[in-house]
Amino acid sequence: MRRRQFITLLGGAAAAWPLAARAQQGQRMRRIGVLMATNADDAEAQARIAAFERSLQQLGWTVGKNVRIDYRLAGIDADTLRKYAAELVALAPDVILAQSSPSIAPLLQATRTVPIVFTLVADPVGAGYVDSLAHPGGNATGFTVFEYSIGGKWLELLKEIAPRVTRVAVLREAAVAAGPAQFGAAQTVAPSLGVELRPVGTRDAGEIERAITAFAREVNSGLLVTGSSSATLHRDLIVALAARYRLPAVYFNRFFVTAGGLISYGADYVDQFRRASGYVDRILKGEKPADLPVQAPVKYELVVNLKTAKALGLELPASVLARADEVIE
Repeated sequence: MRRRQFITLLGGAAAAWPLAARAQQGQRMRRIGVLMATNADDAEAQARIAAFERSLQQLGWTVGKNVRIDYRLAGIDADTLRKYAAELVALAPDVILAQSSPSIAPLLQATRTVPIVFTLVADPVGAGYVDSLAHPGGNATGFTVFEYSIGGKWLELLKEIAPRVTRVAVLREAAVAAGPAQFGAAQTVAPSLGVELRPVGTRDAGEIERAITAFAREVNSGLLVTGSSSATLHRDLIVALAARYRLPAVYFNRFFVTAGGLISYGADYVDQFRRASGYVDRILKGEKPADLPVQAPVKYELVVNLKTAKALGLELPASVLARADEVIE
């Protein structure tokens, strides 16, 4: 290489160094807020957070390197959720991840500009969170957790595994639109199954225990637990009551069954957090929630606990076991 060519090349490289350094310094730390209607020490919540962060990292976002995540886990107390929603909005994040209706509602009260990605929401259109599933239209989009018709499928499943059941207590969260809707779906199939339904509130542990204890006094009783944040929070109590009173029970998610419940059918909640990371990534790269359609679950699970079935004196049908995605023995 001639001397003049070498000097020219060296000079060009030297000029490029500051530009590269400035570009690297110009990559600002992005900020994500996370609001969850669950307790901080909840193992299920930790699994969802871990799945979200792993998926983000696969998309090029590393906590502490190019992204910061501010978590607020508030249980189901409405005042605390409102407080935490306001705190997260005040931090001016680039996007907020919200778990379930108790989280998304106060966030939308606090901001109509900060992008929000929600998970585990039953009816975002009916609740007013989005204009439509295909065209959300505002600052929120995300992932629905199930269709209301699944309430009827839960009752059919209960009758299939416990044919003698004629009375069913349905735990539902009355304050959330999904609660009465899931109960209504079960009501539509109850007459054809010869089942009488009784709604049970899930406001607090005392209400749940009193209602189930009173209901379980009569024979041929069963339990159906519909999806809600309050049922999730009190799942250990609900499973313990079902065992104490020998109630065949169908739950909306597998974490009840791994805790000792009989059987569950529902969406994979952890998978929703993996998928949510993709929408968060797209928003961080410039897309708008209004242009990202709300998505339905793609992964459902039927989970059975054979140990619990044996304790209840139930022999589960071969048809149910053949359909099961997971059998706990």
